[in-house]
Amino acid sequence: MKIRYITPADDRGSISKVYEESWKYAYKGMIPQDYLDSIQEGRWITNLENSDWSTLVCIEDEKIVGTSSFSRSRFQQFPGWGEIISIYLLTDYMGKGLGKALLDSVIVEMRKMGHENLFLWVLEENLKARHFYEKAGFLMTDDYLDDNIGGKELREICYIYRTVDQNAEK
Repeated sequence: MKIRYITPADDRGSISKVYEESWKYAYKGMIPQDYLDSIQEGRWITNLENSDWSTLVCIEDEKIVGTSSFSRSRFQQFPGWGEIISIYLLTDYMGKGLGKALLDSVIVEMRKMGHENLFLWVLEENLKARHFYEKAGFLMTDDYLDDNIGGKELREICYIYRTVDQNAEK
């Protein structure tokens, strides 16, 4: 397994496929099925060109099997924080430790960018993802976003992570 930054030579369609497959699997039963079924091939390609975002890819057997995008905070309540925008794997590669390795790499890279405090949003109903982040040391907050995806009202809850032990500073 190799984790590295996206390069101009990387096939954006392959990276978008990670999002597409992951959404259809991870959000089944949470987001309306007709919306998931309507996700078009290449849907996330333009997001990968966002110059404000950094993107890592996870490669296994010379194939892009995972991706994560991150940036400085896009939200006023978290000035100076780093934001993990997305982290997804192809379904055949879930549960093998690659997600944890990808998340750990993102945390390292965000720290290099000067972000000691990180946050992310996760669907309230997505108990698997919430458990994954909690196991990695993220803490749920009272912050939330109301969203509508595919005509369904959903709530996203905020998790935070501090890359420096706050108790060590006392």
